[in-house]
Amino acid sequence: MAGLADSGSNPDVDLLYDINGLAKAAPPWFDHVMEFVGEFGLLFALLGMLVWCWWGVRKRGGEDAAPTVAALVWAPLAAGIAVLINVPIREFVERRRPFYDHEGLEVLVDGKTDYSFVSDHATLCMALAVGLFLANRRLGMIGLFFGVLGGFIRVYMGVHYPTDVVGGLALGTSVALLLSPPAMALLTPLMRSIEQSRRGAWLIKDARADDRVTPGEARSSGTGRRDLAA
Repeated sequence: MAGLADSGSNPDVDLLYDINGLAKAAPPWFDHVMEFVGEFGLLFALLGMLVWCWWGVRKRGGEDAAPTVAALVWAPLAAGIAVLINVPIREFVERRRPFYDHEGLEVLVDGKTDYSFVSDHATLCMALAVGLFLANRRLGMIGLFFGVLGGFIRVYMGVHYPTDVVGGLALGTSVALLLSPPAMALLTPLMRSIEQSRRGAWLIKDARADDRVTPGEARSSGTGRRDLAA
């Protein structure tokens, strides 16, 4: 299994060189930007979008506040579970980083000694993005774009094969979607309990949220305001 793309000419290696070749042609400052975005930037952006979405739900309030917050809580939980599932996958496949077996790559990050398949970054980003999509479709679409972009950048950086990224995107998506029903069945009642508590209610909605909702808006909240995709 370790020789998944170790030798010979194949589309995985060819695409690796094509994408990583862009890093060679780019100016050094651009490579530094891509390095930061690929290592930290997109993860921070996705987490920031989750917080932004939570803040908007909290200020808006409404009947769907608790299930929407439950979906937002599920996003980082799904990402953590997906990474844990990836641990035995990586140990079983034992695929080395591409720069160990292929010369001439422009490697933007040093110190990557762990196995390559499946990409943890791609897994994390996509699980967060899918979890965000379950809560808010508009922000979720942006998140999904960030997830795919993050995978592309990992190949650009020379630290993953394209199939490492595809595997990570698939793993993150599968965990976030397939485990969403039982997760929501557990998290939604929990969020409703917090919403009704005296100390934790502020986590679900602003105390003034109901005062800002007119009767007409309350009747239409099931269609106009509800953005929960789960």
